[in-house]
Amino acid sequence: MSETKYIFVTGGVVSSLGKGLTAAALGTLLENRGLKVAIQKFDPYLNVDPGTMSPFQHGEVYVLDDGAETDLDLGHYERFTHTKLSRFNNLTSGQVYQAVLEKERRGEYLGKTVQVIPHVTDMIQERIQEVARITEADVVITEIGGTTGDIEGLPFLEAIREFALDVGYNNAIFVHVTYVPYIKAAGELKTKPTQQSVAKLREIGIAPHILVCRTEKPLCKELREKMSLFCNVPYNAVIEEKDVDHSIYEVPLMLQREKMDSLVCDLLRLDVPPADMKDWQEIIRKLIAPQHRVRIGVVGKYIGLNDAYKSVYEAIIHGGVANDCGVAIEKIDAEDIDSEHPEKSLKGLSGILVPGGFGERGTEGKIAAARYARENNIPYLGLCLGMQIATIEFARNVLSLEKAHSLEFDKETPHPVIWLMEDQKKVEDKGGTMRLGSQDCYLKPGSLAARLYDAEVIKERHRHRFEFNNTYRDQFEKAGLSISGTTAENKLVEMVEIPGHPFYIACQFHPEFHSKPNKPHPLFTGFIAACMVEPEKEKAGKPSKEMED
Repeated sequence: MSETKYIFVTGGVVSSLGKGLTAAALGTLLENRGLKVAIQKFDPYLNVDPGTMSPFQHGEVYVLDDGAETDLDLGHYERFTHTKLSRFNNLTSGQVYQAVLEKERRGEYLGKTVQVIPHVTDMIQERIQEVARITEADVVITEIGGTTGDIEGLPFLEAIREFALDVGYNNAIFVHVTYVPYIKAAGELKTKPTQQSVAKLREIGIAPHILVCRTEKPLCKELREKMSLFCNVPYNAVIEEKDVDHSIYEVPLMLQREKMDSLVCDLLRLDVPPADMKDWQEIIRKLIAPQHRVRIGVVGKYIGLNDAYKSVYEAIIHGGVANDCGVAIEKIDAEDIDSEHPEKSLKGLSGILVPGGFGERGTEGKIAAARYARENNIPYLGLCLGMQIATIEFARNVLSLEKAHSLEFDKETPHPVIWLMEDQKKVEDKGGTMRLGSQDCYLKPGSLAARLYDAEVIKERHRHRFEFNNTYRDQFEKAGLSISGTTAENKLVEMVEIPGHPFYIACQFHPEFHSKPNKPHPLFTGFIAACMVEPEKEKAGKPSKEMED
């Protein structure tokens, strides 16, 4: 296909409507029609990236192969499609203004007055063109973050308005995601918020081609006709996007039933065959009616906010899909775990996972969870901080290194089994300065890690400052904690495991960022498979008498 087509996804009424999911689901359908799709996210906030933002503020930070710290919606894009994302796929107002001001300081504007229009809007349009050029995609889907009418989002809306005008009719369309609230007292859905949202968008100069309506209840014919009339979109372009019953992975099939992908192809003059979604339907079958079931405890400090561990939860579900196993995820606040009696919070779990994070809060609860899993033959998977937690626990309770800890949490610890990476010691800025992105990891032949990956060298994404202290490496290995993954030349420890335990493995990287429903990550696949096996009575996780001697 010679000419790239563009789809712009905006949102109205309220935030957190699921624009990212809608964009990703549409990408899935278009890919399954044989098109090459690229997706990008424009965020109106002034942060250069979300790397320094609290998970309570913004959810998880999603890390790409090139080390870019991005919005969690990019995780949806990668999970739902085959698009290859880079730092060019996430643009914030902070990045735009920073780039514009740097050009001004260098004198590149030749003495002109620097303004939002055209300089800021031109910079935004250049990013759209750059993604199209780099990816050589047939279709570029661009999601505009925030809510229509927000002051900070206006430059982005103006930029896409100008861009659509430049590329011409049938080459760009606007999809507006809106909310149709159900008023329980009145017993009916209300369309007025949607009408006003579209009116606000039209004031800016954008008329949506398709209206995607998030709703708790089905849209009747009369409501669709009403929104069609007052929002100036065809009846068949009023798309129902009802809350899904089981999984977000139902959304592509829902939009296909609404014939949204067919409508998009008609509007963009794309002559492609219908999407074959048989594989996707099988994924949904396994999610709705799995052959097995397990209960996984996720022990973290940001449990109150679902988006803080979004990719972790999704990767666990993918591991279930790989094993035709339904997964009930129990979210356990690390601060609620009694260090002396962790069974009060953890008893009955099929497996325990400790995800990444920063800061001391909840650390002792996570350590107690790791010990409980090790001593009771419960499958354990540690991610990033979860590996450091496993290391600290083993040092304290197997090596008898009293008060062993990480220097991140205790600068006075006599046994810093986790310490600051050498190249991080002089770093002062917080944003974008960690060990980030895809790095090689060399696996120990014959290890559980090597068997799961079926490889000798793997690439995984990282986001950390602290590492395993090699000073203690021999002690750990002699006591039974195997170093199963390292960086080149055996320098940094990347993975640890306990041979003889049903499944006790932890990694310094974030495997959840590489997992997809149709391509589950091997670590999560192996973890769920181990969780499906009834635990043995003997506590194999404890060191042998020979190890103790």
